[in-house]
Formats: sequence, structure tokens, C-alpha cells
Amino acid sequence: MTQDRHTFALPSPQEMGRIDHAASRTVPVSVLMEHAGRAVARAVRRFTKPVRVLVLCGPGNNGGDGWVAARYLANAGWPVSAAVMAEPKPGSDAAAVMARFHGPRVPFTAQEAARADLVIDAVFGAGLSRDVSDDVGAVLAAAKRVVAIDMPTGVDGATGHVRGHARAAELTVTFFRAKPGHLLLPGRELCGQLEVHDIGIPVATLDDVVVQTFWNRPGLWRLPVPGMESHKYSRGVVSLCAGAAMPGAARLSATAARHTGAGLVRIAAGEAAPGFRLGAPGLIIDDGALETLLEDQRRHVWICGPGLLPEEVEKVLPALVAAKRCVLADAGAFSWAAGAPERLRGVAVVTPHAGEFARVFGKPGDDLLAAARAAAAHIEAVVVLKGASTLIAAPDGRVAINTHATPALGTAGSGDTLTGIIGALLAARMEPWEAACAGVWLHGEAGLRAGDWLIAEDLDVHLGAARDEATRVQGESDEAESRKR
Repeated sequence: MTQDRHTFALPSPQEMGRIDHAASRTVPVSVLMEHAGRAVARAVRRFTKPVRVLVLCGPGNNGGDGWVAARYLANAGWPVSAAVMAEPKPGSDAAAVMARFHGPRVPFTAQEAARADLVIDAVFGAGLSRDVSDDVGAVLAAAKRVVAIDMPTGVDGATGHVRGHARAAELTVTFFRAKPGHLLLPGRELCGQLEVHDIGIPVATLDDVVVQTFWNRPGLWRLPVPGMESHKYSRGVVSLCAGAAMPGAARLSATAARHTGAGLVRIAAGEAAPGFRLGAPGLIIDDGALETLLEDQRRHVWICGPGLLPEEVEKVLPALVAAKRCVLADAGAFSWAAGAPERLRGVAVVTPHAGEFARVFGKPGDDLLAAARAAAAHIEAVVVLKGASTLIAAPDGRVAINTHATPALGTAGSGDTLTGIIGALLAARMEPWEAACAGVWLHGEAGLRAGDWLIAEDLDVHLGAARDEATRVQGESDEAESRKR
């Protein structure tokens, strides 16, 4: 999986700095800068017809990329001028490429930005370490249209949050790999269309710089494929703890698990069993005591929380953990563990939305990646922090960012469906972090296929097609990697 991890790596600005340093041992920075600026110029030429362009350059390497882009656009006959926020350090690579641009230089002002048809933002990149000042923000705000190099100025490349001011770009061109801030809100919306270009940084640098953040896509994980001799128990058994108060949540989870490929799904309903008997004929409803049900070692994966009250969770979740079952905790489990996250230790996966996360672990603050990592390490379980950019964090520090989804998934019962999907993948013996990553992607794909006004019950019928799509995308990724080799 090493090559797959390299493909989907999302280095932070700090990690990208170490990657650039490692790459400079074999590829000079001046060469990388030339490649980056040329990639920007080509992207701009695809993006729009020739127009009056103003390149706003900062003092660092991001500004250097801008000077190179300005030169290439001018050589192609475009009317290009440049404005410098601050002069680069004498003798630096940025200073060298600035000297090679022979077009007009204009003041770094809002008036000049407003005069141009297109502004190329090369002021600061993803590694921004301070808030953008009001005067710089005013210049960028005056632009009619913006193409950003690496990251729109003002967007933190690690968190996606705005530092002072940020002007939305219609196109952002970055290099080697996307950064977390390209995918996390509000950065994701401020980047516009994102293009990632190869500028000659050796992929082998990722062998030396450990990147723990990934873009959640097929190929980062691989779905289990049933063989000719597969049967219901080899495909996996998913068991759900259910209560009488909210039976619909357990039904949604159970149905999703079946549609995702679980060999057998059973609902442990206890005294509430009569209320489940008229459900889908393929479900098995158990009315026995939990202690008796746990004697069946084939029932390794349990979902605990959907439709359960906190007092019901108290009766079953500790018993499941004590029996060393693979437990996915959701919904009612978070009310039971409010302010006491240590209650969740021993489970494999938890799937809170932002409100539930705050209830258990405290408010996450601006750095969602750090918060998710800390929570996963604290309870020693995979944490799926659901949201517009869902984060899947493992106790060892790995985090995947998922953007493959739709706002329409924000509907009652959608989370219960997700637990069923992940439960089925756990039952198929996927490793918990990979099962959670795959489940979140499949959930998003089913949502995209279900349309803009879906309800949770609509998702199940699209899960088979979602699995097919994941397999297709994974195959394309494998083929592309094979061609590279």
C-alpha cells in the first residue's frame, strides 16, 4: 500500500517544506520554480482567453513562481504587468527570476488590481504563518477575477481557515500534492477549481518525509472481493443492538449493512423483538439475552448506538467491549459518553457529527485535523468526524479527508446508514481505519447517485453501484500507476 499512500498523500505546509528541501538535493529550487511558473501559465491559458493580467508577487518562492508565470504569459503575447508586495531577498531564486521578467512593473495597489481583467495571486502560498494585513487584503479584494498559485493568499494550508483576509479564486494551481487546506472548509470553497501539477519533485521524497494525512479515494483502500467459495459467514456477520424507542435507526443500519455486502445481519432487540418481526425477511431478530448471543464467536462485529437511549447503551456497550468484540459506536453512545470519552475505549470505530464530537471530546476549534487525531489517540479507536469534509482519524495519527459527498446527506437517518456500511466492511475483515475510509466514500457516492432531495431510505439501493464505482476508480488508479512504472 506504500505507493497508494504516496499517491493520496496530503502534506502539510511544514511537511511540504521538508519535501522541497529533500527534492532540492537532486533538483535545484530554480528548476522547480521554473516548472511551477510554466505550469501556472499553461493553466491560465487553458482557463481563459488572452486578457490583461496583473501578477501580484510576494517576497518568497510563491512570488518567484508568479514571476516565472508572468514571463511565460508575456512571451505568449499576453499583456502582463507585475506588482511586488515586498522585494525578494537579494541572491535568492525568487530574485533571480524576478530579474528575468522584462514587462511593466506597477504599484501594489487596489487601483491596479481593479484595472486588470485577471489577477494572479502569488503573494503568499500554503505556508502562511501570520494573518494577512488589511492593505494586502484590500488589494486582492479589488480584483475582478483571481487565479491563485499554491493557495489563495490568506488561507491556511494546514487547516483551511482564513488568516485575516482571503480573496476567493476561481482557479488554484498547486504542485506535487494537494494540501489539507485545499480540502477543508472554508479553504475548499475559496480555492475554486483545483489543479495539482507535477513539477519534477521525486515521489521518493515521500519515503523520507512521513505524511499522515490523505485524500480519501479508492486506491487508498481496497474493497474485499468475495471468492467462489465465499458464504454468509466468510462475508461477515453484522449484529446490531436495538431498543424499542427508536427502531428505525437500527433498521436503517441493518439495511445498509446488507446492501454493502454483509453475509448476515442480525438485530439483537431483546424485549423489543416483537416490534422488529415484520421487517425485511432477510433480517434475523434475536430476543435472547446479550450474554447468550455473545457465545457465538462468528458474531464478531457489533453496532451499538443507533436508536439506543443512554441507559440502554450502558447495559450493552461495556459487555461488548469486555467480550472483545469489534464495536462501532454511534448516536446514543455519545450521549452516554458525554464529557467522558474514556467510556468509549475498547471500541473500534466511532462516528460522531460535530455536535456529538463536542459533547464527548470538547469543541474541536479551528484545527479539525488536530482535534480528530487527539480524540482517536485518546480513546485508541478510529474517529469518523462527520461534516462537509469528513475526517477519518486513526489512533496512530493517520487522517483521511473525504470530499466525495453531497450536502443532501445532511438528513435524518443518513448517519445510521453510514454505520451499517462501515459495519459490513468491518465484518469483511477490513482494517478499521480503511473500513471507515471506504464506508465514508461509498456513503458519499450513494448520496451523489440518490440526488439532491434524498432521504436516508434512498441510499441503500445505490450502494451496489457505489461499490462498482469504487472498483472502477481503483482499477483506473492501478492502471495509471502501472503506466508510470
